[in-house]
Amino acid sequence: MTLRLAFMGTPDFAVPTLSALIERGHDVCAVYSQPARPKGRGLTREPSPVAKIAAAHNIEVRTPKTLKGKDAQTAFTDLHLDAAVVVAYGLLLPKAVLEAPRLGCFNLHGSLLPRWRGAAPIQRAIMEGDAETGVMVMRMEQGLDTGPWLSEERVTIGRKTFGQLHDELAELGAGLMMRTLATLERGTAKAHTQNNIGATYARKIENAETRIDWSKRAEEIDRKIRALSPVPGAWCEYRNERLKILAVDLANESGAPGTILDDRLTVACGTDALRIARLQRAGRGPMDVADLLRGYAIPTGSKFT
Repeated sequence: MTLRLAFMGTPDFAVPTLSALIERGHDVCAVYSQPARPKGRGLTREPSPVAKIAAAHNIEVRTPKTLKGKDAQTAFTDLHLDAAVVVAYGLLLPKAVLEAPRLGCFNLHGSLLPRWRGAAPIQRAIMEGDAETGVMVMRMEQGLDTGPWLSEERVTIGRKTFGQLHDELAELGAGLMMRTLATLERGTAKAHTQNNIGATYARKIENAETRIDWSKRAEEIDRKIRALSPVPGAWCEYRNERLKILAVDLANESGAPGTILDDRLTVACGTDALRIARLQRAGRGPMDVADLLRGYAIPTGSKFT
């Protein structure tokens, strides 16, 4: 049995789930995504990753700026859906949209709800030093990520970067959504009410918090670097040039915060130190520290600001 579905998603995180729906033979009759955005130096408008996959499979792509209007809601209702699958779409779904599909609208969220509701759950879990995170499928309601959850998968975070954890959860989530839809088809899905005690909000990453403060503890800076790697990247300055720090190792050394302690680019923090492993100069690609130092001197005793 297949379901008649609309898929609603925008970034790379949503692509594995859309691809899995298509491969499983579900009737994805429409894809909703954010409008094309200017990209690159030429500011050429480029469709979202999800829109590109949909177009490659000849699926209708809809890019409304809002779903609040009657025309947009009627167009959605007229699809006569069994369900809508939502993964990092970027628009709030009004009540009329949430209630239109026969079974409901189901969101794949990148955290273990109610922890890290909101826009940046993967980054915030790493920044705060959570031991584990995961993905959940929830039935959507009008509150922000407050609906009952149907299924979950958990993973340990360890020293993973945002990029590594993002890709792992995207693939894991695709499989979880397929299994959850199967239980909906069979009528065996079980919904669990979220416990609002202990709920946290994963606010969007702001530009101001991407700058590294070397007076912080090495462990705290390490978490920030991993949470922002590879994008948008945690950064500092050296000789008025911005350096994105992409990977570090913890080091049991000390010195004035921001000071380079040796020729391996070990940087003193408020407590202990970090040895930089990979970084990126402005306008250049990422590189290992050994490659950087062959043509770009950063002497011992220098200071990052």
